[in-house]
Amino acid sequence: MRAELYLLLATLLAALGWIASKLVVLEMPGETFIAIRFLLASLVLLPFCYKHVVKLSLKQIFLACGVGVFLGLALQVWVYAVSISSSLSEGAFIMSLAMIIAPVTSWIFFQVTPNKAFWLALPVSMIGMMLLTLGNGWQVDASQLYFLLAAVLLSIHFVLNKRISSQLTPLVSICLQLFTVGIVGLVYVGFTQEYAFEYSHNLLFWFVISTILATSIRYLLQTMGQYSIKMETAALIMILEPIWTMMLSVTMLGETLELQKALGGCVIFLSLFLYIKLSRRYALTVK
Repeated sequence: MRAELYLLLATLLAALGWIASKLVVLEMPGETFIAIRFLLASLVLLPFCYKHVVKLSLKQIFLACGVGVFLGLALQVWVYAVSISSSLSEGAFIMSLAMIIAPVTSWIFFQVTPNKAFWLALPVSMIGMMLLTLGNGWQVDASQLYFLLAAVLLSIHFVLNKRISSQLTPLVSICLQLFTVGIVGLVYVGFTQEYAFEYSHNLLFWFVISTILATSIRYLLQTMGQYSIKMETAALIMILEPIWTMMLSVTMLGETLELQKALGGCVIFLSLFLYIKLSRRYALTVK
């Protein structure tokens, strides 16, 4: 249960990160925000793992940084979508598709077949997300397409991160990945950004929240959780992230919570419950 708790806490911090990021990009270019945020987050973790980092082989460093590239690409697309989106709740649920399709991505890339419980719970999760995202009919806009692209990239990162779990400790792996995300961001900023921004106390506060809580601690907890449990279980627990995001968006940003969206959230909780119960039942049957 410890791994499940790690992932649950990670979803809560990730939801806080959505709010913090939205408030930061109101005053700061999103690409610059991602670059500085993740570089600093990696430096926060480095003192706790630098002795292990210097002992790594070039192959291990390449693996972690290679996985980090996909995370960096996903986050650059994501932060742009956040900056142009009028509904964080909707964006969060589109992004949660990454966790839903991650077992399928693993199946396609590595021929790892999801278990029966996952396939039974998956339609329930999809119904819940449809209730949350199709409130006023599906009208595709730019932010939705960017969120969907970010979800695809994030699902690839999710699968690859699981694959390297046996070769690197969670702390070392996520430190290198966050550093890579920052480097990817700096490269992008170097080619695209031509304007500055002004500092404020509000910007500094939310930047610190997003960097320490929603990045360093969140990704460490997420990686520790992913390393210890099955892909399908991790994917469905991570679905809770948009639920928390929706709640925080309503309370902190004033977004409207419709009855249909509340129902969708309940359906997603139901899918998680079904998966856990059915997985245990199938496990007992196999034994």
